Amino acid sequence: MSTGANPIDAAAMQANALSLEREIAWFTRLLNQRIETYFAHEDTAMGQTAPTPPDVSDDPSLYAQTVRESGAGGMSPDERVVLLLALLPSLRPQTLDLLLTRNKLIDSIFTEFGGLRGQTHNGFLPTCETALFILAGDDQLRRFELMRMFEPDHFFAQKNMVCMLPPEHGEPMPRAAIVAEPTYLQRFTTGQQQKPDFGAGFPAKRMVTAMEWDDLVVAHEVKDELDQIRSWMRGGAGLLHRLGLDRMVKPGYRTLFYGPPGTGKTLAATLLGKDAGVDVYRIDLSMLVSKYIGETEKNLANVFDQAQNKNWILFFDEADALFGKRTEGSSSNDRHANQEIAYLLQRVEDFPGVVILATNLRSNMDEAFARRFQSAIHFPLPDGPQRALLWQKLFTDRTILAPDVRLEALADAHVLAGGALLNVAVSAAIRAERRAKPGQSIRITNDDLLRAIKKEFIKEGRTL
Repeated sequence: MSTGANPIDAAAMQANALSLEREIAWFTRLLNQRIETYFAHEDTAMGQTAPTPPDVSDDPSLYAQTVRESGAGGMSPDERVVLLLALLPSLRPQTLDLLLTRNKLIDSIFTEFGGLRGQTHNGFLPTCETALFILAGDDQLRRFELMRMFEPDHFFAQKNMVCMLPPEHGEPMPRAAIVAEPTYLQRFTTGQQQKPDFGAGFPAKRMVTAMEWDDLVVAHEVKDELDQIRSWMRGGAGLLHRLGLDRMVKPGYRTLFYGPPGTGKTLAATLLGKDAGVDVYRIDLSMLVSKYIGETEKNLANVFDQAQNKNWILFFDEADALFGKRTEGSSSNDRHANQEIAYLLQRVEDFPGVVILATNLRSNMDEAFARRFQSAIHFPLPDGPQRALLWQKLFTDRTILAPDVRLEALADAHVLAGGALLNVAVSAAIRAERRAKPGQSIRITNDDLLRAIKKEFIKEGRTL
């Protein structure tokens, strides 16, 4: 299931369908030839020419566009075979049924065909071994050459286009399943740009806001620091490359937001993404952290793997729960916790996008993270003029306020963060609505606002 997807483009879907029909027909001929060659006598197999892949130079489909633009000068026929293998279980699984042929001598499918069987999927699920068999057969040197497509530096992995799911412990690497990344599968079918959905497989939620950059009320120093991040997102990576600094500086941008609750840390992260036109995902730490050894690292790796090359902003709220100080204890729990933090540090450093960690107290953060941040931005409680501006932005329609309301006086008298002021506005509005008679306009009074402020102070353990 996806969220935030664009409306289905009928023209893009039709173009993809026609393109993939030709591609699957070519793949089918190639697969049939490999099977016939493999089981034929040597003299019969010699001299056969591999089928020519379809010409995609003038193909308008998103699939063909990806084929043309991937790699150096476009995908090779070998790479197109691997991509199709990853797509076929979702597009036309019966194409691979030929590989379910059983070896009568051992009453099992042929080992050299590779492949897996799913828990509910009855068809053939291809592996790296499947690709090696179709493209190389028993030619060992050719198999070695083809293995480069499954390396981390190949564009399949770099663009997170085709995933190689690691085999079970102790099993050979070619047993790794070949899976199409959901974003590309969606792109090659309906033409939609899929947004991952929150769940156990992806413990993060996309953050959106109807507010604009000018709605953010923070200190001038904070705004200046945020503008630095905005500038980096517009072309910081290119700047580093032009200056030759990319050889020495890790990719991406890492920053720490710290300060009292409600001072705009989450809103600032969301608006940075909106301003740059990129998605912002808030990581749910409750689903990420596990008491079982290795599970936290695995969950975090899943998030970073899906975010790789997506140009996302990853936002870790209350980050000290995950990125807190390392301990000097010698117990197994202390050592495991320190290993987790070291792994987190490595993944954050290697992420090419923007990572924002937010905490109420900077002192709770491990210094190893702080040293590697490009910036650490303090979000203080708003001063009097900032609180007055926040009140004004909350009540742009002054007709809903009673004549006795003086927003400037409330701003001067009561020190509250922006998030707390939102709570005050909602509470006062509800109180005013309850008091209004049927058909009567809602008017928020000064008493409504004072009572709401008192409630907010009680929540924070303060008194008026």
